[in-house]
Amino acid sequence: MAKVIAGMSGGVDSAVAAYLLKQQGYDVVGVTLRTWLSETGEEGRCCEIDDAREIALKLGIPFYPLNCIDEFKKSVIDPFITCYLKGRTPNPCIECNRFVKWERLLYYTKVLKTDYVATGHYASVVKKDNGRYTVKKAVHQEKDQTYMLYKLTQEQLSKTLMPLGSFSKSEVRKIAAEAGIHVAEKPDSQEICFVPDGDYASYIRKMCTDEKICEGDFVDEQGRVIGRHKGIIHYTVGQRKGLGLPLGYPAYVKSIDPVKNQVIISEEEALFSNEVICNELNFLSIPGIEKGETIKCRAKIRYHHKAQEAILIRIDDENIKIIFESPVKAATPGQSAVFYDDDDCVIGGGIISAQL
Repeated sequence: MAKVIAGMSGGVDSAVAAYLLKQQGYDVVGVTLRTWLSETGEEGRCCEIDDAREIALKLGIPFYPLNCIDEFKKSVIDPFITCYLKGRTPNPCIECNRFVKWERLLYYTKVLKTDYVATGHYASVVKKDNGRYTVKKAVHQEKDQTYMLYKLTQEQLSKTLMPLGSFSKSEVRKIAAEAGIHVAEKPDSQEICFVPDGDYASYIRKMCTDEKICEGDFVDEQGRVIGRHKGIIHYTVGQRKGLGLPLGYPAYVKSIDPVKNQVIISEEEALFSNEVICNELNFLSIPGIEKGETIKCRAKIRYHHKAQEAILIRIDDENIKIIFESPVKAATPGQSAVFYDDDDCVIGGGIISAQL
């Protein structure tokens, strides 16, 4: 009987993942990683220990709450703040998966002498014919979470189980209800766990008391000053609402210049491009792409973006250019671009640095 650590957030997805694995004959151990606490002691939605403990009790499995607050701050919160201060828009959940959740869960496989880790992500782990591991899109793609998993390593994936890849959310809730799991109808988390009110700018100001976050100029594409902004941390590429610019036409954030402390404004058409550069690359289904090599794929530039036909070109040791068949809108520095093959498996991905 294989033994598996099930990462349990206190939500219905991870609860059903643990339940299904136990039904399949695995020896399941529940673990909740405490990554964050508010000033008032409120837990993040990814680590609601009381709910997770009650679920484990219902399933009849051992349960361990484990502290990862320091690792989470170092690997997720600090880079998140730095990214915004540089005029970029990060995706902290991707970093948390790679550098906190899987790192700690795999560490505890050694401590607790288990064989695998398991999560409630809507995706499947696949071993390709070339021997490499990757993640495959969920059968019900409206819940697919492979975009959030592209940074995982080969070692991490080789020891990972994802039992929800073939289920819809409604099916998961039905399984939970029939099993008597009390969080069957618990709402999904929509916010970043450590910014529960969604006000990123106020959070960054509170955390960066030594940083000078100044007002600056809105400028048009020709560099002409057209207004004043509240500080670059308040803006992201593609943003339209909240600019407060009475220009007589819909205005959008085209780019952010942290050196000049400027937010560049354009009309919507200027947000579209066929070419995107990304770096900080990680490959799953293949070892990589050689300089000058091209690969056909489907690529997406944000979580809710529908993947589009594209070609990948390695342009130097650090960067890949994505050439889309049709223009994409507002490729945002700091966000991730993820590449898929014809089998809906992740080829790899990277961090967007520029839209050309």
